[in-house]
Amino acid sequence: MSLISKVLIALIALEHIYILYIEMFAWTTLGKKISPQSRTDFYTITKSMAANQGLYNAFIVAGLIWSLIIKDPLWSHNIGLFFTACIFIAGSFGGLTTSKGIFLKQGLPALITLVALIIT
Repeated sequence: MSLISKVLIALIALEHIYILYIEMFAWTTLGKKISPQSRTDFYTITKSMAANQGLYNAFIVAGLIWSLIIKDPLWSHNIGLFFTACIFIAGSFGGLTTSKGIFLKQGLPALITLVALIIT
């Protein structure tokens, strides 16, 4: 895996660490700041659901970090490709069904990283 791909994967991992933090630990505080147009009780009602989503992000982060530390170059590349593709698919689905911003913030960086992984 090229240095560019590793840096891009690390940046995506950092983004998803931030997302998992918000969803698991700061949903009722930071979540409100990110999407203030929601009903006032929305974050309290959906706190456990958000924590569950945060846990899924933790698994994505684990896979991305695993791809960076695994020694075998082929495995490293393939694992990075798989987890980045998962983010691209989820970001694209979120962009289509929820908000175009989700695609711009998650799907597009994953797509750029996928291209870097494929061409390098």
